[in-house]
Amino acid sequence: MRNLRSHGRLISQSSGYRRMQIMQKTTVGRKPKKKIYHRVHELDRVMELEKKPALILQLKSIIQSQKTESLLLRDLEKEVGFVQKWNYMAVIDKYPSIFRVIGGQIDKSPPAVTLSEKAKKIAALESEAREQMEPILVKNLRKLLMLSVDCRLPLETIELIASELGLPSDFKNSLILKYPQCFRLIEFNGREYLHLENWDSSLAVTAREENLGTLISSGQSKRAKISKDGNFLGPFAFKLNFPAGFRPNMSYLEEVQRWQKLDFPSPYLNARRFEAADRKARKRAVAVLHELLSLTMEKRLTSAQLDAFHSEYRLPARLLLCLIKHQGIFYITNKGVKSTVILKEAYEGSNLIHKCPLLEFRDKFLAIMGRKDGTSCAGISSSVVI
Repeated sequence: MRNLRSHGRLISQSSGYRRMQIMQKTTVGRKPKKKIYHRVHELDRVMELEKKPALILQLKSIIQSQKTESLLLRDLEKEVGFVQKWNYMAVIDKYPSIFRVIGGQIDKSPPAVTLSEKAKKIAALESEAREQMEPILVKNLRKLLMLSVDCRLPLETIELIASELGLPSDFKNSLILKYPQCFRLIEFNGREYLHLENWDSSLAVTAREENLGTLISSGQSKRAKISKDGNFLGPFAFKLNFPAGFRPNMSYLEEVQRWQKLDFPSPYLNARRFEAADRKARKRAVAVLHELLSLTMEKRLTSAQLDAFHSEYRLPARLLLCLIKHQGIFYITNKGVKSTVILKEAYEGSNLIHKCPLLEFRDKFLAIMGRKDGTSCAGISSSVVI
């Protein structure tokens, strides 16, 4: 069992759940309340499966950035560091179908790694995927700015999630400056900001709203309306997916349904208009988090990345507790290098349900590994800018 202490909370991980000890104000001698946070092994596995594909995609990027489209093995340490060098060397050795070592003692030239002929052919398809991504990226960037209170975000905040959005490494020049009718770079308080030039009401529709179902028939009985899985087909409802070990009682389900029915302002309305303590404003904050994750390629961000939007999006002061409370919508995993928040409805098991053109291209490239498509899909890294 591993214990993690952070910000006054204790998370104990066992095979089936995390017991979260939330430090709250209590009377003298009373123990803090404990809440069980159930693990979802399939979503934990998403992070585990991305490790090797992340190395492969990163090495591909490094090789392609070289003028000769090959990298001297002696220079690998300069690119990735001494410790990581050995992980990359293992990948080069394990996947000759993707990477080819040239040079060496035979022709007396220093050994170098390049892409195999088959990998080069598939890599050439990336430009087409990038072209298909451009209108998607422009749309998503505009929506990101529309979610903020002043229709602007620090450029460094966007850079922080650039790879998660699918932005190219040079997006400032290749994308931002290409669309002056949509974006403008401004200096404010000593920081560079990306500012929205024109508001488009047609974009102020959330992913949740696009996937809305129909209202529950008013002719159903009160008992029939109480769903055992917490889902409710209504204009203000969220899709819930409780973990397998979660067994809510009827009182809890009734409270969930009242919350599902509660109307709330659109995430695209300015947050300054609402009191943070208001129930509707709190539900709106959940919708903002849902929409932010929906705008990423793999519908997930690290906790640190989410926290970077705290000020501009007016996110809840106790963000962790908000995410834990709504565990039917969000899942927090500590697998991988960093704590990551995943939008549960976007996944079926360990596989992302809907993929953008760039992820489809990465699937094709990673398929050279010889892994099954369902496995490689989950392993695609969102931390690599190709």
